[in-house]
This record gives sequence, structure tokens and C-alpha cells, in this order.
Amino acid sequence: MTDTLTARFDSATQMENAVDDLLATGIPDEKIRRDWENNRIAIVVPDTARPEIEEILKRHRPAEGRP
Repeated sequence: MTDTLTARFDSATQMENAVDDLLATGIPDEKIRRDWENNRIAIVVPDTARPEIEEILKRHRPAEGRP
């Protein structure tokens, strides 16, 4: 199964840094939706990858969202 994780960041720079880390771990770009207006990302991930993705998002200190 898959899950969608979302996080909002204080700046576009924080958001892009998080996206860069996600891409570096092998998450395909098409699984990452960016909302530039709200500095929010949504990532579609398999359940087994959820803990790793949550950790990556937390490292970038999201303003809100549930990683």
C-alpha cells in the first residue's frame, strides 16, 4: 500500500532542500507534489518507506504537517 505524507515549510528554500534529500534517497520526482504558493509538499510513498521519509522531512523542520 501507499501513503501520502505532507509538510509545509517556512520558506521555498527549506522545501527544496527537503525535496533534494527525498530525490537523493530514490523517491521519484513524479511522486513529489510541490505547492510553491504555500511551500508545501506531498509525497506518495509505500508504507514500508514511511519512517525514512518522515525522518527526512523532520530534518528540514516543517512548519506544519505530519511527517
